Amino acid sequence: MCVLTLFLFQDQYDGIDKHTQSGLDLVERYIKFVKERTEIEQSYAKQLRSLTKKYAKRGSKEEQDCKFSNHGSFQEILNELNDYAGQRELIAENMMTGICVELTKYLQELKQERKTVREGGREEKGRKKERGSSTKKRFAKEWAEADKATQQAEKTENDLNATKLDVEKAKTHAHARTHTAEECRNDYAAQLQKYNKEQNLFYYSEIPQIFNKLQDMDERRIRRLADGYCQFSEIEKKVLPIISKCLEGISAAGAKINEKQDSILFIEQHKSGFERPGDVEFEDYSQGIKPATSDSSLHPPKVRAKLWPFSKKHKPPAAEDFSHLPPEQRKKRLQAKIDDITKELQKTQDQSDALEKMKGVYEQNPQMGDPSSLEPQITETAQNIGRLRGELAKYETWLSEAIGGEESVNTINNNTHVAAVDQPHNIYTEFDDEFDDVQTPIGQCTALYTFEGNSEGTISIMEGELLSIMEEDKGDGWMRVLRANGEEGYIPSSYVKLAP
Repeated sequence: MCVLTLFLFQDQYDGIDKHTQSGLDLVERYIKFVKERTEIEQSYAKQLRSLTKKYAKRGSKEEQDCKFSNHGSFQEILNELNDYAGQRELIAENMMTGICVELTKYLQELKQERKTVREGGREEKGRKKERGSSTKKRFAKEWAEADKATQQAEKTENDLNATKLDVEKAKTHAHARTHTAEECRNDYAAQLQKYNKEQNLFYYSEIPQIFNKLQDMDERRIRRLADGYCQFSEIEKKVLPIISKCLEGISAAGAKINEKQDSILFIEQHKSGFERPGDVEFEDYSQGIKPATSDSSLHPPKVRAKLWPFSKKHKPPAAEDFSHLPPEQRKKRLQAKIDDITKELQKTQDQSDALEKMKGVYEQNPQMGDPSSLEPQITETAQNIGRLRGELAKYETWLSEAIGGEESVNTINNNTHVAAVDQPHNIYTEFDDEFDDVQTPIGQCTALYTFEGNSEGTISIMEGELLSIMEEDKGDGWMRVLRANGEEGYIPSSYVKLAP
């Protein structure tokens, strides 16, 4: 016999009904709990992505170039953390689709099944109370009337004033009543027998079936909820290997930092090539004052070319189409800009597709969210896509012009000469000389590193830039070069590679 059937004998149908309803309420509470957990995961992932994006855009020039191991490792950490945020988003998505959506659908099915079973049980319970009640009342009524008629017949027969006709009439009435009571007695007995049969069927067949269905439904509900509990953990376990790899990548980024190598790289980038100053000669005032001399080599070469006046203050501003750069450098910069815009456009397009997909899910499952809440994001993304496509077309046009209209490097007049300067100069004033004449380049070189010319007389160069050599290194670690945009000045000799 079904375990729940035993409750019937204590009239616990209402208790069973409350128990099954409590189980359904628990499923609803769990669905709500998982939804709130997914909201936390999504918010956490969003904040992580914002954090990595914020710090990826900040930092010094060295950090952006990532030549130093400590700066490069920090960029790798930001990338790993961004991947980690993606895994948190995946957890939220899988919990929403695998637990919330599936359990919500299953809960609706259980509610409909329980409603059907409850209606059948109540109907059977109501019929049980009505069975046999009408025939029993009729039998009791007819038996009382027959007994009353019999007593009246005996009283009439003993009455001396009663006629023979009255006595016969009373006996006939009493006999008829007795006969009717016997028929009602037989009907009641038959109905009672039928009632007992139906009652046995109700207790041993119909009610067990109803409660068996309720028990089976409740056990299936418990097992499905248990699977949901386990799924809550399994979803996160599936991404733990990837999360572990992200954390290992962060540890690896920290472990590969080489402080000695970073120091050497910085020294190589900023070494001047100057020699230490020599001893100051003794000036014998008894023999007359002689000008103090020094073998100091803490200054660039004695002879400097006189070209047109130049200064850091008069550098031309960089053009948006990079027309201030040499043809090859311009093409590279334009192509790099196109690649960056293409990547950003693809990322924005993926974001737009994701929003459209999420909107479709909300439309099919309104309980998951309001589709109209995504409209501002979809509109903003569409505007960004249009803006990026416009920029991409603009830079592609400039690149096409640079490739199609490329001309050879302008030849510099070689009819001028350099006026030598013989008098000694102080290190802090030598770069103030003005260049009056144009000199013929003596060679070509390519910049190996980016150099920021922050001192008077120096210029800034970009990594990979093609330069014209105007004056060779005289042993002090500096050389004078001419950029394609007309800028001329000194740069460290170790920052360039001579062209063959």
